[in-house]
Amino acid sequence: MNRRTRRTLLVVAAVLTLLAAAVFLRSKAPPEAARLLPESEGILYVDLKPVRTLFHKKIQPPRRVPEYQQFVDATGIDWERDLDQAAIGLHRMQDPTGPNGPAAYSMVLVGKLTGQRLNAWLDNHATGRENYAGHTIYNIPSDGRTVRVTQVGYDMIAVSNYPTPEKIHSILDRHRTAALPFAGSTLLSDHFHEVPLLSLAWGVGQIGLPFNESGAISILGFQLPIQADSTIVASLAPELSLAGAMQLRLEEIAPSPDAAQSQAAALDSLISLARGYTNPLSENPANGALKDLLQTARVTRNQNRVTVKATVTGSLFMGLLADTGESGQIGQDAPSSH
Repeated sequence: MNRRTRRTLLVVAAVLTLLAAAVFLRSKAPPEAARLLPESEGILYVDLKPVRTLFHKKIQPPRRVPEYQQFVDATGIDWERDLDQAAIGLHRMQDPTGPNGPAAYSMVLVGKLTGQRLNAWLDNHATGRENYAGHTIYNIPSDGRTVRVTQVGYDMIAVSNYPTPEKIHSILDRHRTAALPFAGSTLLSDHFHEVPLLSLAWGVGQIGLPFNESGAISILGFQLPIQADSTIVASLAPELSLAGAMQLRLEEIAPSPDAAQSQAAALDSLISLARGYTNPLSENPANGALKDLLQTARVTRNQNRVTVKATVTGSLFMGLLADTGESGQIGQDAPSSH
């Protein structure tokens, strides 16, 4: 092998190594939508494309309220069909009884969502506009609040109901440096590495904010023994040992090992109570999947961390989707095509 050939091979090897390193770093980096979120107390993220791939043949078109049908007709955007990813930042409000409740939100939505028809709809409904960093931000009134909306890129929009425009400004500012794989908020930098790889949905930080009632977290009528300001890392990822199932993982970072031990005991008791509550439910796929989830739920503690793991089967997802499709509160059936 002559010197020129050896040098060429070394250059090729170096380039391939750098490309492999870049791909690896990108796979470990947070999704771009999450990296654009401003500073917040909690972050929620969901990737909807794999869900559609798994269940698209079984999902029944939901019924629509007339106002939503008008939006679809005007913009050509159907959230159930066109939204691929959603990243949501939760901002604690000093006055939980104000128009935003305990938390305001900032969202980055990805999918087939942008275009002139959406701009026309926003322009028609806006009570004010602002130009920032080359983007038009539309102010849309909603239930006594101002919702700010802007098109960030060809497949991405940002939405925020924070009382001031600083959060949506931050999203546009971060968009300029979005190519950096580990850019993002402090919360994302501190905790995303704890989210399991391949998670389709996850949350970090004080994700109990939307479910906060009088200082406690309540979900589906159950009051969880977790403080609303607890730091939590939650995720839903494919269960590798069981085809078509997901592993639900929720980890609370308690202030001390003693607090974690108390929280673990309380969560274990709550799961036992829920098992007894669901036992009399009629036998159908959704109820059976819920019972299986509770039967597989396990609580463990390691120092100041409390972890709950459970298996979620596809039957539970289909049951929830079926309930949504049969809602009597909605208007006309969704059209099969546009």
